[in-house]
Amino acid sequence: MHIPSRSSVLPRRTFLRGLGACIALPWLEAMMPARAALGGAPRRMAFIYLPNGMDMANWTPSKMGAGYDFPSTLQPLQPHQQQLSVLSGLAHGQARAGGDGPGDHARANATFLTGVRARKTAGADIHIGISADQVAALQIGRETRLPSLEITCDSSSKQAGACDSGYACAYQNNISWRNENTPMPPIADPRLIFERLFGTAEDPELAAGKALRESCRGSILDSVRQDARTLQNSLGASDRRKVDEYLTALRETEIGIQQQAKFQAQLPKVPMMEKPEGIPGDFTSHVKMMYDLLALALTTDSTRIATFMVLREGSNKSYPWIGVNEAHHEISHHGGSPDKKAKLAKINQYHMERFAEFLAKLKTSREGAGSVLDNSMIVLGSAIGDGDRHNHNDLPVLLAGGGGGALKPGRHVQYTKDTPMTNLYLTMMHHMNVKVDKIGDSTGLLENV
Repeated sequence: MHIPSRSSVLPRRTFLRGLGACIALPWLEAMMPARAALGGAPRRMAFIYLPNGMDMANWTPSKMGAGYDFPSTLQPLQPHQQQLSVLSGLAHGQARAGGDGPGDHARANATFLTGVRARKTAGADIHIGISADQVAALQIGRETRLPSLEITCDSSSKQAGACDSGYACAYQNNISWRNENTPMPPIADPRLIFERLFGTAEDPELAAGKALRESCRGSILDSVRQDARTLQNSLGASDRRKVDEYLTALRETEIGIQQQAKFQAQLPKVPMMEKPEGIPGDFTSHVKMMYDLLALALTTDSTRIATFMVLREGSNKSYPWIGVNEAHHEISHHGGSPDKKAKLAKINQYHMERFAEFLAKLKTSREGAGSVLDNSMIVLGSAIGDGDRHNHNDLPVLLAGGGGGALKPGRHVQYTKDTPMTNLYLTMMHHMNVKVDKIGDSTGLLENV
């Protein structure tokens, strides 16, 4: 890496390089003159999917506009109110049965980012639409090392065969679609994501990630130590502090992945044993690690487009560490039971806690006068409202971030009945300078966001 003098401008696409490693840097003050010439900090977007709907009574604020209230499920997000909007009334009409009978979970996953009705088939003749993230990736993905990133915590997802009520498993296990019949399967293993982010672009198998797999001792930071030291000597105090914080966060993530690998290596080898759900076995650690990697991907501008299907629709995961031993999907069919609804609310709040931690990371990652969160558009939601009714309207939807000044966060907005959720995506594409007139069943730009 060529290191300029302190009076020089540091190129935005500057990497720390070492033997088999390539680490992108976060936004630094030394890069601002170069980025200003290109129109300011980059805008980013991510889509986060949670399954089985929500306990909407504990989700929906009673007040509209700014200063909205926080029901119990949303309580963990209160510190982020000024950068978070609750969007009520949005719908995914193409996820409804429409004469195709049962299969709401498969249709929900497939429709979430496409706004297109899935062809009901359990065979190879699947057909859906290109998803919003891939619409953007096709146009602006070339601006970053990774056109897009697709991740999940659902390590049991299947890509072949039949799953929900005669729908192919591909529908239920993917939210990102390259085209009408080609999904973008999400990655569940944090090590593989780490390698994609910080391995050499030419051959990830030669990256430090290979050492992580084989020895669980190697550190990608060791290989770039000299380059990092040279860079630090060229930076001002503020940038030196930011690089220190970034490398520390990267090292903590790396250690977590190494510990996970050691844990997996110590598991007894049982013939025909299915891979445990959750990598590692501690689901909370897995979710946090995936959010940390997503934050690193956005902060380093390794990609500006990401999807995180936390778990697939119909997930039967239980949450005993928060007092919920029953399967999520089972209790989502609560039938009005106060006990089941209370447990469902616990699961929902647990996921809001993890989301709040992710937003905090983006908020503390500074970019010029703002933060990575200020320059991002983060959607969290589901294509099912109430899991007991399997309805696809009045969906639970959050929109976080400022979109580089394009959004007006900090409000609860109520839209008219059956407003397509794809209108939100079309609006986001507009703010990302993606040229597209329609996404799925969209009818126009979404107002008041």
